[in-house]
This record gives sequence, structure tokens and C-alpha cells, in this order.
Amino acid sequence: MIDWARVSELHEEVGDDALEEVLELFASEVDEGLVRLRAATSPKALAAEFHFLKGAALNLGLDEVARLCALGEAGAIAGAATDSYRDAIARDFPECCRQLRAEWRTRLAVP
Repeated sequence: MIDWARVSELHEEVGDDALEEVLELFASEVDEGLVRLRAATSPKALAAEFHFLKGAALNLGLDEVARLCALGEAGAIAGAATDSYRDAIARDFPECCRQLRAEWRTRLAVP
């Protein structure tokens, strides 16, 4: 679920300490985005929140979550039901963020 090559690129761009801060910031923003996604009722609001979360997922290398967000966004734009995407994203995004924060140093061989 995590594109470790993308995480490595991000690490190279910002370094050890900054990556830790970036991951903290993204986790907070994702939590806020998930709250907004749960509260969204109009197709336009749903599409906007799916889009926001898709961008966050892509930045973090969470390709599968980004794919679910893209499908939810497309569904919202088309006026289709998006509950299954909301549920999957609410479940998977926080778990991927937790895994990323717990494993990035080991996966990237950072002391």
C-alpha cells in the first residue's frame, strides 16, 4: 500500500527531522480531511474532500488510498453513491499513515 520509493524521494527532499514533521503535519491534515469527508453531503463537497485526500495520499506515496480517493471523487462528480469509498478511506488512510510513521526509518535504513 505504501510506495516506499516515493517516501525515499520525499526523505531526500526534506531530510530526517523535516520528514518526521511532514508526516505529523500530513497525519493531522488527513484527520481533518476525513472529518470533512464524513460530514460532506453534497456531491461538490464530497468531490472536493476526495480530491484533497487524494493529493495528500499521492504526496505520501499511498497509492492505493489515492486510487480509492480518485474513484470516490469520480463517483461524487457523477452523482453516484460514494459510501463504500468513504468507508474504505476512513479505514485505510489512518492505518497507512500509522504504518508509514512507524516504519519509514527502518524501510529507508535511516539510523
